[in-house]
Amino acid sequence: MRSASSRLAISLVALTAVLATSGVAGARPRATATPQTPAGTTDTDRARAATTWSAGWAAPVQRPSAGFEENWSEAGFDRQTVRQVVRVTGGGSAARIKLSNRYGEQPLRISGATIARSAGGAAVRPQTLRKLTFGNRPSVTIPAGGEGASDAAPLRVSAFDTVTVTLYFAEPTGPATFHAQAYAHSYRARGDHRGDRTGSAFGERTRSWYYLSDVELSGTRSTHTPHAGRIVDQAGGGASPDAHEASGGASRPGAARRGAVVAFGDSITDGYGSTVDANKRYPDQLAERLSAAGRARPVLNAGIGGNLLLNDSAWYGDRALDRFERDVLDKPGVSSVILFEGLNDIGFSEVDLPTYKPNPQLSATQLIDAYRELITRARAKGVRVVGATILPFKGAEYHTPRAEAKRQQINAWIRTSGEFDAYVDFAAALADPADPLALDPAYDSGDHKHPNDAGYRAMAEAIDLDTI
Repeated sequence: MRSASSRLAISLVALTAVLATSGVAGARPRATATPQTPAGTTDTDRARAATTWSAGWAAPVQRPSAGFEENWSEAGFDRQTVRQVVRVTGGGSAARIKLSNRYGEQPLRISGATIARSAGGAAVRPQTLRKLTFGNRPSVTIPAGGEGASDAAPLRVSAFDTVTVTLYFAEPTGPATFHAQAYAHSYRARGDHRGDRTGSAFGERTRSWYYLSDVELSGTRSTHTPHAGRIVDQAGGGASPDAHEASGGASRPGAARRGAVVAFGDSITDGYGSTVDANKRYPDQLAERLSAAGRARPVLNAGIGGNLLLNDSAWYGDRALDRFERDVLDKPGVSSVILFEGLNDIGFSEVDLPTYKPNPQLSATQLIDAYRELITRARAKGVRVVGATILPFKGAEYHTPRAEAKRQQINAWIRTSGEFDAYVDFAAALADPADPLALDPAYDSGDHKHPNDAGYRAMAEAIDLDTI
């Protein structure tokens, strides 16, 4: 991890929320911006800049790669519009988006953007279509390695509403920072179709998200107040974490916790094997459980397919130790994290596949030490850590006696060490009663390591809501 002192932040202060219902074009902003408040700023502008934000939706970003199914990340975009569909787990009266150019090879020019509530597929509800601005301008340039946030747009949404975010790229982007496995469709059209209401212009689709890392909401309870409209240059290091307060940490089981829950993990957290466009991943179903129990809170999915605790991967994202800060601790108002990683570290070393490299043999002790580091870092931010046992995977391509022995050792430590604030026994909940080393066939997506929709439901139901 790079130190905070190596990070270069360039703040772009955005002070006015803008409402519009059609696509626009506008002047190009400068690639750099001043942290000073612009001349002529009003008290109303200052009040808007001080908006308190809460997490509504998030997805970790990855390097461009071919992946396991067709995506647009390596080619990027040129004179094209991309419409992305996400479901929020919080509510509010205004929204903003965050965009990441973390793995870009050049500055990213966003020529315009809109946000709206979805009407299904690529269609939007016309009365909800809002133009997004960046520092009061309709377009923005984000440095290579950087990120940006839009201004607030007045848009009333409730938990479990589906939202579309539409980006227009008038210039070549180069390879695109993205989230590979969305289990939701995104749509592409030639030309500028930000204002398209019916979705008819969007003739292509894929199952990845591009540049979009967060949707944040205001008008809800939150403990986090970041800067609006900021641009952060991370070429020399990650952005300094925004200060935030989050209850949890050492709090007793059953204590009231209102902040966001982050589900941190690999493809099982990401939702591999779940029904596309149905929001049946385990974090989705956990959010629904919390709401049904009268404990509604945002639940953020920080899973990346194939992710590893201890090794970076060109296909599967930065290692968990390096992305934990930005994908968990830097999110607004986080109070709890469910830590569910390790299967790929155990399994990849058992198979000689190019996509699994680097895949050195790792001991259970090395993985336990990595868990301990994440626990320490979370507690330093006041975030409660719930460990999760690794699912059985007998019958999967990388199941071996050696891998199974590591899983058993790690799971025994999770259950008995007392080092987590609490734990959830996913392994016990999804094991085949007739063969505990394997997934229950009723929960198996077919590859013997990833659950299906019913399995993800069983995972959500296995979590004691008092522990998070």
